Amino acid sequence: MKFLSLAPLGAVALALASMTSVHAQQKSVAVTAIVEHPALDAVRDGVQAALKEAGFEAGKNLKWQYQSAQGNTGTAAQIARKFIGDKPDAIVAIATPSAQAVVAATKAVPVVFSAVTDPVAAKLVASWEPSKGNVTGVSDLLALDKQMELVKQVAPNAKRVGIVYNPGEANSVVVVKEMQKLLPTLGLTLVEAAAPRSVDVSSAARSLVGKVDVIYTNTDNNVVSAYEALVKVGQDAKIPLVASDTDSVKRGAVAAYGINYRDLGEQTGRMVARILNGEKPGDIKPEVSTKMELFVNPGAAQKQGVTLSDALIKSAAQVIQ
Repeated sequence: MKFLSLAPLGAVALALASMTSVHAQQKSVAVTAIVEHPALDAVRDGVQAALKEAGFEAGKNLKWQYQSAQGNTGTAAQIARKFIGDKPDAIVAIATPSAQAVVAATKAVPVVFSAVTDPVAAKLVASWEPSKGNVTGVSDLLALDKQMELVKQVAPNAKRVGIVYNPGEANSVVVVKEMQKLLPTLGLTLVEAAAPRSVDVSSAARSLVGKVDVIYTNTDNNVVSAYEALVKVGQDAKIPLVASDTDSVKRGAVAAYGINYRDLGEQTGRMVARILNGEKPGDIKPEVSTKMELFVNPGAAQKQGVTLSDALIKSAAQVIQ
């Protein structure tokens, strides 16, 4: 009578137990953005870096997937449905339209928004308190009074401020409404130009020529994704561009007092890690990025007909040459 050795069976059991343990530790994060441009790409990369620092690394113990809607809200809704069907541990939705698409499609999967100006106005959450639902996130809400101070430093004699924006993007509508209230108190007038699509940015900017002294750009995704078209108009018409995101200064804006979007992404990633470690999104209060930086581009200023003061240049965190 032969007896089977128990050693190989023990080894198999140990291997299976090990595989089960690894599988149990595996987490899944799906990331969606409305469009690809430097600021939103920096958010995405910041999220991934913060997750890695927290011990969640793609290809090891983290399944990471990313899709851009390429500026199309219909595609954003399709991506949202696809990701929800995958049942990840968390969905990161970058920018307002993508966040709205995901939040509208699920009440179960944890959702962390990022780079959303006003999540309350966008109806992602009811208030800035913990949602008690499946949604939380990080806002890139800016203090507009600080933005207008910069506008006056760049163009001291400006009276008319132009803005190109997508009237279908909730975060941009919020900014325009706030500017309509604020600018008259500063002796400034707002002139609006609508760009419902990225391809409309150039014509919208050209419609402001002769009507404005400076153009201010918020984090409107249509505008930022087509920023070079705006820069060309600014250079041709000698109208300075003041941006709200620092990446736009590298692309030709004169200056920006704005958020570092890589830092915003890392802040978002740390929030996602908390959820992966067991916290409920509804117990986490939405946050606002507080790290602001001044970027200036003296070369762009010259091309757009203005000269930056030495004091402004010296106060900048980064001077783009």
